[in-house]
Amino acid sequence: MASIFALPDVGEGLTEAEILSWHVAPGDTVTVNQIIVDIETAKAAVELPSPYAGVVSQLFVEPGATVAVGTPIIAIETGAEPAGAIGPAPAGAIGEEGPSGRITTLVGYGPRTATVARRPRTATPAPPPAAAAGAGLVPLAKPPVRKLAKELGIDLRTVSGSAAGGVITREDVERAAQVVDNGGAGSAAWSGSAGWSGLGAGAESGAGSVSGQRRETVRGVRKATAAAVVTSAFTAPHVTMFLTVDVTPMMELRARLTAQPQFRDIKLSPLAFAARAVCLASRRTPEVNASWDEDTGEIIYFDYVHLGIAAATPRGLVVPKIRNADRMPLRDLAVALDDLAVSAREGRTAPGDMLGGTITITNIGVFGIDTGTPILNPGESAILALGTIRDMPWVVNGAVVARKVCQLALSVDHRVVDGQQGSQFLAHIGTLLSDPAQAITF
Repeated sequence: MASIFALPDVGEGLTEAEILSWHVAPGDTVTVNQIIVDIETAKAAVELPSPYAGVVSQLFVEPGATVAVGTPIIAIETGAEPAGAIGPAPAGAIGEEGPSGRITTLVGYGPRTATVARRPRTATPAPPPAAAAGAGLVPLAKPPVRKLAKELGIDLRTVSGSAAGGVITREDVERAAQVVDNGGAGSAAWSGSAGWSGLGAGAESGAGSVSGQRRETVRGVRKATAAAVVTSAFTAPHVTMFLTVDVTPMMELRARLTAQPQFRDIKLSPLAFAARAVCLASRRTPEVNASWDEDTGEIIYFDYVHLGIAAATPRGLVVPKIRNADRMPLRDLAVALDDLAVSAREGRTAPGDMLGGTITITNIGVFGIDTGTPILNPGESAILALGTIRDMPWVVNGAVVARKVCQLALSVDHRVVDGQQGSQFLAHIGTLLSDPAQAITF
């Protein structure tokens, strides 16, 4: 008996996801809860486990395809009703009815409200058109290898895997790319025939072609980020203010703390001090930790800080949250920041961890940048950009000396935060970073 597994909603009402890579192929035996596929939603990369035990009979969707929630993605021959498997889809579930009358989304997944979409019973499940010709020929490769192949314009179906089980490695892709560069068979991502308008008389008249162009379909995290920043930039009236701070005392305190036993194994970064300062300063200026309700025309003030930390990942910018950051001492914040960074880099941030933020920090200093004008996350009223810390000349007691100096930039929603409130908030953060010993370690 074939059991059909449909793409679940792994977040809060997400409607689609991209299939990154399959961990199984037709003919493979799978067990319940075995990871079978990596997907990427608008929020994060997610591993999906199998709800069935049996033998994979068909993969309906190839890697790189974007499919809607509720679309069948894999068929597994279970032979009989598997123990612990999910029964017929109840009313309100996302899914379609396969030949066995059963189509499954995972326990705990699925949108809060939905309707059943059922197809007529057929002898075999109908795969989407994109997978009909190539079902059973899905190449095996890890997500980083698939990303490399996409960047180099290599069709993985033309590459022979050298690792155990025919898995394609980075070296296999690089060898295939060399063949393409040398004029061999393959596919290339670079187009020499298409031209952009406005590139000169040759492009406008069609007399010549422009080489070195590359087009990439925007999906997943980058697509969601693009929509969010456009919405924010053209909805909330942004005001950005700047402050240059002597953070030498903060850096000295950091050096002393890292030598203490309770901080010895902790990555205590300047970002941890900035996070603690934001939490403390928001108590004095609650307007920055608030949200404008567009529907009601009301301002919502939060009595907690769910601190967003902008993180650059291979899939694009994500902003996971540290829940109740205002209740954490400096050490706990440092641990939470390190865990957050590792999860984001590895693509393990859960979609729910990127929802419900109240204020955000973007640490552009890690890229060697002094300052910028950050765009608010939708629904928030403030975002702080933390610049790089440099040795600079600074006047202390009438003398010019070398000090550790950092630039801060605060963008606020002017509907919620007036110039006075934003200035007070930024000045308070500056005070805490320039003299942190009395307040920031509490």
